[in-house]
Amino acid sequence: MISPQQLKGTGVALVTPFNQDKEIDHSALARLVDFVLDDGVDFLVALGTTAETATLSEKEKQEVIQTIKTCNQNRVPLVVGLGGNNTGHLIDTINKTNFDGIDAILSVTPYYNKPTQEGLYQHYKAIAEVSPVPLIVYNVPSRTGCNITSSTTLRLANDFDNIIAVKEASGNLQQIMEIIKDKPNDFMILSGDDGTTLPIIASGGDGVISVIANGFPKEFSQMVRLCIDNRLDEARQIHYRLFDLMKSIFIDGNPAGIKAVLELRQIIDNQLRLPLVKVSDKTYALIKEQFEAF
Repeated sequence: MISPQQLKGTGVALVTPFNQDKEIDHSALARLVDFVLDDGVDFLVALGTTAETATLSEKEKQEVIQTIKTCNQNRVPLVVGLGGNNTGHLIDTINKTNFDGIDAILSVTPYYNKPTQEGLYQHYKAIAEVSPVPLIVYNVPSRTGCNITSSTTLRLANDFDNIIAVKEASGNLQQIMEIIKDKPNDFMILSGDDGTTLPIIASGGDGVISVIANGFPKEFSQMVRLCIDNRLDEARQIHYRLFDLMKSIFIDGNPAGIKAVLELRQIIDNQLRLPLVKVSDKTYALIKEQFEAF
């Protein structure tokens, strides 16, 4: 079982490449995994939001995991997204999952049905009690419609040894600093937004689960390491070199923007599954201009 410290640094939320027929391009996925690992990311995240997981069948999800595991060869920890708004169904999925080669679960807060804080606590308690691997709580209220407060996150962190981290994408730095201030020593705080990674780590956080690291794994990982080492002047230089791109890849939604970057890198085709579509011509031109300038 991995230790929380193995999640320190840069995790990359891998995209799922598709070909012209909208089928999964496993060769491109393997190229992407090699690319990010060769350029220094610290762990991989499969089947997150960036992977367009909502558009994948159960069979396709297993195929994606297998391709990543085969390519990774246990070089770095592998985190897999397993979440939902039906706690019982999620527990059943966890019980049926083969966790060989999977080191942790990233589990998004229940969406749409807007549970109370007690409901959120009981949801994660139920998952923690059945999961054979450590659990990362994923707080992204802009997508789910509910926020895990700092007190609920701290309650989970203190009550369950296998809840080892939170991916915080609330954008609320005060809330995140409240968690950092009072968390257990071995509980990890991971930024869920590329643009807030530097201030979160500078405040005492531990790393990031990143989108931009798909396209710029070397530079972004270096920025994160510099920040962890408290070399903030150097970290800021990289942060601001990437700053405009970190904004531009989200103009037309995620992962449309980062898939445009990866096409420019000639790693994958720029294909998405409905209801997501490619970035507009205007956004693509902006991303291309910034990419070439970088």
